[in-house]
Amino acid sequence: MGDTVLASCFSEDEADEHCRLRRRLLSVDSELPPPAVGFPAAADGFLEAGADRLLHNLREYGLAVVHLDESLTHDQFVALGALLGEAIPETDDAVQPYVEDGIVLNLVADAGRTQDVSLQPFATGPLSLHSEGSGRSAADQPRYIVLMCEEPGSGESAATVLVPMAAVADRLSAEDAVLLAATRYEGRPGVPTVARREDGRTVYSFRDFQRDPLHWVCDAPEAHPDTVNRAIRRLLAGMYAPRQAYGVPWTRGLLVVIDNTWFFHGRTAGAVGPVGRPRHLKRLRIR
Repeated sequence: MGDTVLASCFSEDEADEHCRLRRRLLSVDSELPPPAVGFPAAADGFLEAGADRLLHNLREYGLAVVHLDESLTHDQFVALGALLGEAIPETDDAVQPYVEDGIVLNLVADAGRTQDVSLQPFATGPLSLHSEGSGRSAADQPRYIVLMCEEPGSGESAATVLVPMAAVADRLSAEDAVLLAATRYEGRPGVPTVARREDGRTVYSFRDFQRDPLHWVCDAPEAHPDTVNRAIRRLLAGMYAPRQAYGVPWTRGLLVVIDNTWFFHGRTAGAVGPVGRPRHLKRLRIR
């Protein structure tokens, strides 16, 4: 970073535009179009017959959606991850009861509505938009997130939300882009800036922290707390703009691979009230 570094904090206000947009986009009755890149395939022999198309879609669209006739076995799922790269171990103590082989996380929605951040992946409430591992160095962030549905759940309608980073970048001003490219989380050594250029695209390392304050540092010469915080507000409003979001309603056997440098992702709220079988997704994070 440069010689002059500005440090400050962003806290959202309930009147901010993105708060209204977030409530609408992540509501239980949110209606979002599905991605148009899905294809059907048989689970038996998929690694030999379907992996090439999956890899092609990842290169072209940053996303692969495969409607399998049944879920992959555990070994097949792990083998698919190995085709994409190196699986990142799941080391958080809070999630260990849900981990298999140290790398597969069973996202079982059995925590109900909770404010415990460590249990948010297992909750039925909404999950704010984010890029995976935004508080880690670029080398430690996953490139791909692999999700497969074992059980869609009964009476529970939570869908995964996908928002293209390119669409968000198009909504920001040139001043916003400069400031976000010089801003990063404070106290996180090696973490990349909120926005960076990679392979000719704008890539974000950013999470919507909602009510929690975001402490940041910025080394742009023209930076001021008001201008940086305004850029963050515009980024959040762009992330939740309804016309650019996709929804993935889960069905048994559905396989989704997300390029973490192409999409923000999150989750709509699940239905309120008792559910029969909780939703169960398997997850791999691949670097």
